[in-house]
Amino acid sequence: MKFAAYALNGTEGLAAWIDDAWYGAAGLPGLEQLLMSGGTALADAHRRLRTEGQRLDEGAIRFLPPLRNPAKIICVGLNYADHSAESGFATPTYPAIFTRVASSLIGHGAPILRPRVSDQLDYEGELVAVVGRGGRYIPKASALDHIAGYSIFNDASVRDYQMKSTQWTIGKNFDGTGSFGPSFVTADELPPGARGLRLQTRLNGKIVQDASTTDMIFDVASLVAILSEAITLAPGDVIVTGTPSGVGLARKPQLWMRPGDTCEVEIEGLSILSNPIADEAR
Repeated sequence: MKFAAYALNGTEGLAAWIDDAWYGAAGLPGLEQLLMSGGTALADAHRRLRTEGQRLDEGAIRFLPPLRNPAKIICVGLNYADHSAESGFATPTYPAIFTRVASSLIGHGAPILRPRVSDQLDYEGELVAVVGRGGRYIPKASALDHIAGYSIFNDASVRDYQMKSTQWTIGKNFDGTGSFGPSFVTADELPPGARGLRLQTRLNGKIVQDASTTDMIFDVASLVAILSEAITLAPGDVIVTGTPSGVGLARKPQLWMRPGDTCEVEIEGLSILSNPIADEAR
């Protein structure tokens, strides 16, 4: 099953991808609520959209982040060996963890904003794993049972602010820099742990990142087990699993996203997350 959150004429709704089109309706619970409800809530919503949803004109709707206000957005840095090396770090033996805030999130098609205080706006295409069943001290052997599905993220990073501190959080949380979507795909539609999927980032049509999710140092099951040693995971929590090599910071000359650019992140089996780049309003 594939779902999306959208807005049309000022009203928000939930849509499902059915017979090669989006069918949506207002007034249904959002994905956060459906995941909290558990059980057959997702399947029930999909059936209802199949029978009651209206076919949507994709050009008329505005895509929203699949989850608008997740309680936790947990991000993983340096999770591909080649990216760790290009960033000047040894291959980690424990994941580098930081968080994003929900106020930084935007949807597919919305502009990623270059802030007025920096021109070092970088791209990072990433796989997202969404928690469906929470818990603490989750064993790796059963960790994938706790993942409801997957999505795509562009962890657009303001590099000079990221490097101002020993902690990366400030450079990862500027408003309008966390692109998320366009859809949420249930785990049963993909290989276990979303392994073996091609991840590609393109800036103005040029490939700048090209990898497989198999290349992650810490796979999805490992991340769930490691994170839950410290944090009680809950339905709707978002785990952003890290980016491969090819980021603009590591290139010579460095490559920054600029107003007028378009950045796309495509993950096999999930879709394409596309955003124009614009300057933050003054």
